[in-house]
Amino acid sequence: MATGRGVRGPYAKSQARRADILHKALEAFAERGFQGSSLREIAEAVGLSQAGVLHHFSSKEALLAAVIAEKDAASLSHFESAVGIGVLEGLREVVVSNLAQPGLVRLFTTLSAEAINAEHPAHDYFQERYARSRRRLARALHEGQTVGEVNPSIDAGAVASALLAVMDGLQVQWLLEPSLDVLAGFDAALAALQVRVPISS
Repeated sequence: MATGRGVRGPYAKSQARRADILHKALEAFAERGFQGSSLREIAEAVGLSQAGVLHHFSSKEALLAAVIAEKDAASLSHFESAVGIGVLEGLREVVVSNLAQPGLVRLFTTLSAEAINAEHPAHDYFQERYARSRRRLARALHEGQTVGEVNPSIDAGAVASALLAVMDGLQVQWLLEPSLDVLAGFDAALAALQVRVPISS
């Protein structure tokens, strides 16, 4: 029942349990991937039976989809409506946010590598995710070109693909070497790709 103090009772308890399951699933998938994790170990981590987990999520695949969707929702909030140079600032904010959440970065890296296999349950999701991200970035960069914020000589589509590759590649290197300055690498890539309008001599 909702009160001035917020949601209480069975619904709040169910939501808290669902959040706990998602957290433990994230940890399991990040450490061992989807194939190497089991509903049984996730259930045990939250003090439930497998049936208890399936009460909240219909299958292991559904649990995986929920974990990924939660991560993406947080990332998209940084630049979903940004255009031009604003999308670059949004991407940089995603990088900053990710650096504070190594578990999420590890999850994405592990699952995206596994999902190269066409039989993996997240294959279609990651395929569409990259296509959607490329389109969104290319559109923002093109809009930036029309208003004079983005270098008109770059290929917006090619640069969009390159920016995603730089972000993912830097984060993989960071997982292997935590002392790596990811933001410096990202800024250097932006300079090398000549995304910003060149300064007149």
